[in-house]
Amino acid sequence: MLRKLWFNLAYYLKPVWDTGISPPELLSFIATHTPGRALDVGCGTGTNVITLAKSGWQVTGVDFAPRAIQIAKNKSQQNRVEVNIRQDDVTRLVSLSDRFELILDIGCFHSQSLKDHSKYIANIDRLLSDNGTYLLYVFFKDQVGDMGPGVTEGDIIQLSHVFKLIQRKDSTERGIRPSAWISFQKCMN
Repeated sequence: MLRKLWFNLAYYLKPVWDTGISPPELLSFIATHTPGRALDVGCGTGTNVITLAKSGWQVTGVDFAPRAIQIAKNKSQQNRVEVNIRQDDVTRLVSLSDRFELILDIGCFHSQSLKDHSKYIANIDRLLSDNGTYLLYVFFKDQVGDMGPGVTEGDIIQLSHVFKLIQRKDSTERGIRPSAWISFQKCMN
């Protein structure tokens, strides 16, 4: 509850993560893949939803912060793109039943509590189509036992038990904190 309130309040300001620019890793993916259905989990103010839609994708964006959803809907209208923006919690996503060729997560998984990881992963698995791509950006915890946002190598291994790791590109978050872009694929059942 406090987490949701904090994120919602952050969107009344200009949160540092809301750059308004789609990252080159997403643009590269778009340039090399045929458009299909995409889901942006933790879509924030909709920057990447709009980028995907302008590139021919049918896009659904979800976020649990009402203020972020309001901004995303306004930006989508201003950009004249037809998208599905909805308020939802990524650990539930009961309103979604379609399958997606791309699920994009830029900073949502690493903000989930450890107790919610299994519910989050189960939803990604349920909603990602066979051979679909799960494109994930995460930053890593500063140290073992750190209670703040971030993931551990163990979290990435947990994801690798469900999805096939295709590519990992390590970097740093704003030159300070270790981060990675990771591409997974759902293997056919």
